[in-house]
Amino acid sequence: MGRAVNHARAHPHEMRLLTGGVDLFAAMVVAMDAAQHEVLLETYIFTFAGAGADVAHALMRAAQRGVRVRVVVDGVGTGELPAVWADQFAQAGVQVRVYAPAVGLGFWLPSRWRRLHRKLCVVDTTVVFCGGINILDDYLDPHVQGLLTAPRLDYAVSVRGPLVVAARATMAQLWSRIEAVRELRSQDLGGALDALRGAKQSLHLPARGEAQLVLRDNVRHRTHIERTYRKAIGAARHDIIVANAYFFPGLRLRRALVMAARRGVRVRLLLQGQYEYFLPYRAARQLYGQLMAAGVEIYEYHASYLHAKVAVVDGKWLTVGSSNLDPFSLLLAREANVVAHDPEMAQALQAGLLDAMAHGSTRVDPLAYLGRGWWQRAVDALASAVLRFGVFLTGKRY
Repeated sequence: MGRAVNHARAHPHEMRLLTGGVDLFAAMVVAMDAAQHEVLLETYIFTFAGAGADVAHALMRAAQRGVRVRVVVDGVGTGELPAVWADQFAQAGVQVRVYAPAVGLGFWLPSRWRRLHRKLCVVDTTVVFCGGINILDDYLDPHVQGLLTAPRLDYAVSVRGPLVVAARATMAQLWSRIEAVRELRSQDLGGALDALRGAKQSLHLPARGEAQLVLRDNVRHRTHIERTYRKAIGAARHDIIVANAYFFPGLRLRRALVMAARRGVRVRLLLQGQYEYFLPYRAARQLYGQLMAAGVEIYEYHASYLHAKVAVVDGKWLTVGSSNLDPFSLLLAREANVVAHDPEMAQALQAGLLDAMAHGSTRVDPLAYLGRGWWQRAVDALASAVLRFGVFLTGKRY
């Protein structure tokens, strides 16, 4: 199953590649059980079945030892916690906040589509876990409340070093903003002002180097993740592999991939074949023709759900994080990716992706794609149009 790759050399960061929840949750539980001061966790989805319960119990054990434990979940991805777990968290001393709760029909307003999609966990400001993995058991299918026959494919990294300080700072900043809103709603103006002071502290991300935390939000970091992708793709000389669950990139990112393929770079995309949501899957297929005409190879993963949001360039540069290459992630959501120039880590990730392509995927045949029936073309075009209309409603250019 999952393979953890240790990477510790004489440089500022110590990184570890984690494959699936089986690796991530085990490492998080070990860190939480050793925590002495603080555990911060942000996630889009928090489920309490299977391995999710292991993480929940580790959070409670830490809080019961006197460690400050703060958890933020998204108001749509998770919503309110199940009553039994909310009570257990409260009794143990785990503090929980819901980011932008979805109330009534409010979710259908474009202004409410800005979700907390990043997956971050910082323990004692010594280690950060970052990736695409929700607190969700690898085998659990939340759509049908059943089990998958194979674990979903996803990745995370653990990092020790200066990057952890930046991760802790952005999480503390978000917590302060949420607290300010809560205090205002309870008409506690003094508490709201105190929380806002914490939220206004400037956030200093690490300088360019061996590893960076790259954020996306709706204030100061609107395009950072997309620009990081485009720069790496533009500098590629030999090989690009992108694995992404929800793939509907904007014009500039598509153009970067096409230009890379045309100048002789081998470009491979690993996308969903066993899809979770019909609309984004069919919308992505509308883009296949343009990409394959330029020489891009597209593989659809059928062994299970693909949930990864990762890329490797020239076996040296990699990114692992929460950001899909679609309008939701690149225009609306709060996201976090770790980006590194690290051949050992990059090649380990590349090996996993190549194995998934060889043994769990099917390459899309360009001729078969061009020869698909009119109704498939119509469905793809309609899905693409619906997605683009959603972007139009946000008032953003993509």
